[in-house]
Amino acid sequence: MPNPIEHFEIAVRDAARGREFYSQLFDWQITLHPSFPNYAEINPGVEGSLRGGLWTIEEGKFPPYITIYVTVDDLQKYLDKAQALGGKTLMPPMPIPGVGSAAMFADPEGNVIGLFSRQGK
Repeated sequence: MPNPIEHFEIAVRDAARGREFYSQLFDWQITLHPSFPNYAEINPGVEGSLRGGLWTIEEGKFPPYITIYVTVDDLQKYLDKAQALGGKTLMPPMPIPGVGSAAMFADPEGNVIGLFSRQGK
């Protein structure tokens, strides 16, 4: 069975500048997440549109990026599969309290892709 795209994410170095840029450019509603200080939720304001997040990265940990999160049943299984196909794990499975779990990998070209699971919610 195919795996759906759950979410998109934009990682920036300057949170205020990123929120202002994308909200003014696309008229997106961007609000700080109450539980995650380095994260803001993006609501494009269009029914049926994919929602996203704007994440403030720590210098040197990740470069700025834009990625999608694909829903899977087993994060580690897909990280292992990506690695067997030439990818590289960037972030092992990490719980997101009350939401699920996430992980990230780079494909053989260096594109960052996120994985999401509702398990562990």
